[in-house]
Amino acid sequence: MFGLCELANIPLRFEPNDRSEIVSQVLFGECFEITEPTKNWLKIRLHDDSYEGWIDNKQARKISEDDYLKLIEAPIVLSNDLVEYISTEENLLIPIQLGSTLSFLDFAEINTSSYIFEGLKAQGIKPKSNLISSAFLYLNAPYLWGGKTPFGIDCSGFTQMVYKLNGYSILRDASQQSTLGEPLSFIEESEPGDLAFFDNEEGKIIHVGIIMNDNYIIHASGKVRIDRLDHLGIFNAETNRHTHKLRVIKRII
Repeated sequence: MFGLCELANIPLRFEPNDRSEIVSQVLFGECFEITEPTKNWLKIRLHDDSYEGWIDNKQARKISEDDYLKLIEAPIVLSNDLVEYISTEENLLIPIQLGSTLSFLDFAEINTSSYIFEGLKAQGIKPKSNLISSAFLYLNAPYLWGGKTPFGIDCSGFTQMVYKLNGYSILRDASQQSTLGEPLSFIEESEPGDLAFFDNEEGKIIHVGIIMNDNYIIHASGKVRIDRLDHLGIFNAETNRHTHKLRVIKRII
């Protein structure tokens, strides 16, 4: 069984109940495999990053395996503005957020509601230098555990979405992302767009941010913000202290 998200976003939960932790979000246009259907809930695996969780059965549109295969083989097209609208022939509007997937709109047999999108699009692989411009689109977005949108986003959702907007697919969680790419020995070796990872006292990777020029970093902590980066970690000039301990810098692209 397979499905498609036709809402602005669907909460992806750790367990099949409304009080369970939201571990991520399914954005408009994302498709998934349904691995464990129940009466009220569906356990799904997202195609884009293989992330798993539970969604409300009422919020999913079921699609055939043939349609699913068409979607995963199609070029990825994303919305590229903070908020845009999908419209129908009846002039109904559905708000969608930055990074929503538009690929299925080109398939009449899947786009049965005749959705129309006339906003800005992102597609194809962009130069690495474009990552910081995309990151700025999320500046001041509030921190939200499990979030992936400008209206609420967590640290690894932020890095994943910035990379996705530029044509690069990376894993969902900070600990997963830290397994990718090539480690760098010094901050001085880094380039804008490289990822910096931070650990806790037990050595577990708990945070990630995107390196900028001149020893700055943009990351989601309270909100998407810009702070200083040094060999110890992230330094917050407002509180005059280090907030995150640097573990490793990775060059993903």
